[in-house]
Amino acid sequence: MAREFEKDRFDTHTHALDRVGAHRAPGRKGRGWIGFWWALGATVLLIVVGVVGIFAINNRLDFSNIPGLPSASAAPTPTETVIPSAEATVDPALTVNVLNGSANGGVAASVSDTLTAAGWVVSAVGNASADTEPTTVIYYVDASQEGAAQGIAASLPGSKIVLSTSFVDSGAALTVVVGNDYVIPAG
Repeated sequence: MAREFEKDRFDTHTHALDRVGAHRAPGRKGRGWIGFWWALGATVLLIVVGVVGIFAINNRLDFSNIPGLPSASAAPTPTETVIPSAEATVDPALTVNVLNGSANGGVAASVSDTLTAAGWVVSAVGNASADTEPTTVIYYVDASQEGAAQGIAASLPGSKIVLSTSFVDSGAALTVVVGNDYVIPAG
């Protein structure tokens, strides 16, 4: 049977007291929501950072349309220079890679057929990393290949040539990135 103890000062206290001995006053209402709101804010922040990070990694963010920021396409990057001055030549000793940088299918194969018919050796055909290239660009690594790049440009009207080290690891002397401006010839 339980023993009864005589009443002391801890048995009778008003609820207005903050603390009485080891007893604590009840917590304020709504205090538990503070942690919830902090956790919700941190979760939303992490989701936004994650989505922006994924888009940045996949190169799908386009900051060029933001007013006040300089346009990325206003000037060539330091590794690229546009200097058309050599005479157009066809050199079958140089290999060419053709990449489809447009949203249209079969464009790289069409350009490959056109270049093969003109006497070029096409070593690889594939897709570029993005399908948003506005114009067709012929990239060449060495300044001595400028005439060859002009020769390819003569076969692909409207294309431009660029001296660049962007495709030096591809193994081909010249790389053609077909843009959205290219139209497959009828016939």
